Amino acid sequence: MKKEILFDFLEIVILFILVVLPIRIFLLEPFFVRGQSMEPNFHNFDYLIIDKLSYRFREPQRNEIIVFHPPFDKKVYYIKRIIGLPGERLVIKEDKITIFNKEYPQGFVLKEDYLKNHYTSGAIDITLGQDEYFVLGDNREVSYDSRKWGPVKKQDIVGKVILQISPIRLVQALNR
Repeated sequence: MKKEILFDFLEIVILFILVVLPIRIFLLEPFFVRGQSMEPNFHNFDYLIIDKLSYRFREPQRNEIIVFHPPFDKKVYYIKRIIGLPGERLVIKEDKITIFNKEYPQGFVLKEDYLKNHYTSGAIDITLGQDEYFVLGDNREVSYDSRKWGPVKKQDIVGKVILQISPIRLVQALNR
């Protein structure tokens, strides 16, 4: 009986080491949202699954939600939306984000339909370097983001959000 229990335990440990651990290290990683900087689209305590593999095969895209290490502290994680891509010039002025790039040398005003009644403050004119991304929170009034500490390097991006489970929305759905 004790041998069976020991064998079952070892089987679970080996399965964890061979299957779960590599998935967690190389492919997917869970995170919890902390704070209000991404409201109304992501809330405090939302559970996220991050795809850590995609950006090894393709470049991050505008409007993708990413988890990354901010330039000032490589031990913490932030979640923000990619607004500016490498080589682009961004001008933030009077609640408008204008992006200049090779495709739009005269610039275009970024449409942000995912924002609801949020104002993008600041007077910024920045040109992003190679492998640099400009990120903003969706709740612009309280977000601590690239407007304060500059662009995020690609090497500091952990991955992109592929799944969101929101306890708030789940409770609201159950109460209907």
